Amino acid sequence: MSSHPNPKPSAPATDPVRTGSLYRVAIVGASTLKGKEVAEVLNDRNFPSVDVKLLDDDESLGQLESVRDEISFIQSVRAEQFENLDLTFFASDADCTDKNWKIARDAGSAIVDLSYALEDEPQAVVRSPWIDRQLGRVPVVELQPGPSVIAHPAAVVLALLLLRAKNAGVVEQVVGTIFQPASEHGQKGMDELHQQTVNLLSFQQLPKNVFDAQVAFNMLARYGVHSAPTLATIERRILKHYRRIAGNDAPLASLLLVQAPIFHGHAFALRVQLKDAVDVASMSRALAGEHVTVTSLAEDAPSNVNAAGQANILVSLHADVSDPNAVWLWAAADNLRIAASTAVECAEAMAASLPRGKIQ
Repeated sequence: MSSHPNPKPSAPATDPVRTGSLYRVAIVGASTLKGKEVAEVLNDRNFPSVDVKLLDDDESLGQLESVRDEISFIQSVRAEQFENLDLTFFASDADCTDKNWKIARDAGSAIVDLSYALEDEPQAVVRSPWIDRQLGRVPVVELQPGPSVIAHPAAVVLALLLLRAKNAGVVEQVVGTIFQPASEHGQKGMDELHQQTVNLLSFQQLPKNVFDAQVAFNMLARYGVHSAPTLATIERRILKHYRRIAGNDAPLASLLLVQAPIFHGHAFALRVQLKDAVDVASMSRALAGEHVTVTSLAEDAPSNVNAAGQANILVSLHADVSDPNAVWLWAAADNLRIAASTAVECAEAMAASLPRGKIQ
């Protein structure tokens, strides 16, 4: 879970959810990397909850987690746990979400899905409040909102950068590589990368239960045949989510997803080609703004280490020496923080439509 040395910011006083009731919330998958990050962002944004219930599988029962500076026990996922809930975050694996989301919905809970299990459900919407604000879209308040599926964090980064790049000129082509961290496969992915690293240095056999391939000290464009989901599947999800949140007018992007031997944080190498000549200064001005920090100093250069714990996307720019119409973007972002921030902001928008005074 990300650490934050600075004081935790409060949400804006004008946020409509702050003026209503307190809500009862559950995090399914509370012991996962995403679940822990959601709990932290709820605290950071002072989400108006009277209770946050922590739920997970049997392996995590009784585990202690901190929520709002209070220690809570993780409880098992059972049907009765969803009674009287207003909002449920599914930070679990897709199978757990598939098994339980309708139970939560039928009990009256709004659903925020971080597992992507519901991305193709008819009433579900893939959402990114960051991109809604960038495009000036006002979320429609629904009395019975369908599930909100968070947009993949890499898709959010792509959409924000490429939509703003249009302010520097007509974007004709975007080609890039995304470097994926082990944390996209949860704690098991992190553990396997760590154990592979240790075993390689001690000349022992490598565990390959998650990736079915060597990821330590290695770069992969394809996992082993027994690994799921495949890199190609994740790559297609990123592009699908990008198109859903950015809209039809967003620049088309050709991407290659690569598994990198890093624990946290996506990194991006993007070549943005415009119709006319563009300089780095103009593109920098176009990109800078909410959630994007354009850096020039070496010590602030984008990296998965520098991006850890930040909600901002770190970006540096380089001229393409072979084409005056193109600029290279090197970016880094904390995948877990962006996913959790997206989930909590989706919940805030949904909470505004819940019956006021439901919780006494």
